[in-house]
Amino acid sequence: MVLTPSTMLPLKHPLPQFSLPLVSGTATWSSRDDLISSGALPNRPVLVMLICAHCPFVKHVEPELTRLEADFKDRVTLLAISSNSLTTHPQDGPDGLRKQAEQQGWHFPYLLDEKQALAKDLRGACTPEFYAFAPENDGLQTLRYRGQLDASRPGNDLPLNGADLRAALNHVLAGTPVDTIQVPSVGCNIKWNPNHEPPWFGQST
Repeated sequence: MVLTPSTMLPLKHPLPQFSLPLVSGTATWSSRDDLISSGALPNRPVLVMLICAHCPFVKHVEPELTRLEADFKDRVTLLAISSNSLTTHPQDGPDGLRKQAEQQGWHFPYLLDEKQALAKDLRGACTPEFYAFAPENDGLQTLRYRGQLDASRPGNDLPLNGADLRAALNHVLAGTPVDTIQVPSVGCNIKWNPNHEPPWFGQST
């Protein structure tokens, strides 16, 4: 297992446009839909979570993701994205992701980024990784927070409480500035499709 930190996408970066299938296979979820589009965005933040089914760092935070959904689902659009290669890690395919969501009781959209375009647009590096976007006055969703959920890691006995991400979301919802000193997330590296790794793969922040 390779311990990999976030690359820390620059703050104020716009939410990338994307169109990805739900792991349920029932529909495609698009950032260009009326729900959330670059031209007509709702007045609510968007939380993008890069996760997967097999990573022990993701498994460690699963209970807090369930609590986050319960606490913020009416005020924040939560989106889970799995970008791991299905060639090298078929356990992170739709069946495994559906099972994970069912076991955790998640109801937020869970999307499959099989071509890994969204992960690359976000300069994603690890799972889990979190990006909180909020609408500007012109409706454009821009990045306000990226980094760790909290300081808890498998085996370090620190409380799993989502402190860092919760603080950022609460500031966004209150319309107050988010602290720009943000701690990178750390976890398993994204499993890139062979021979399609991004330039930052294997680099340290």
